[in-house]
Amino acid sequence: MPIVNIQITREGSGPGRDAATAEEKAALIRGVSQLLLDVLGKPLDSTFVVIEEVPLENWGWYGMPVPELRRRRAEEK
Repeated sequence: MPIVNIQITREGSGPGRDAATAEEKAALIRGVSQLLLDVLGKPLDSTFVVIEEVPLENWGWYGMPVPELRRRRAEEK
């Protein structure tokens, strides 16, 4: 029984968006489940997919919170 955890930032992929849509989440679930079926033969009825949206300020990269990293990079330009 595979369990797949997907973590994505809660920032949108376009202006005014702050989260993935229900349709996008459904597409992720379908795609990951199908991949496990195709590659490993794992049946769709035994595959669980968990999507967690994490606030951007709870993500870190290059040793600092992502908003701070982005601010610094913007200042360097």
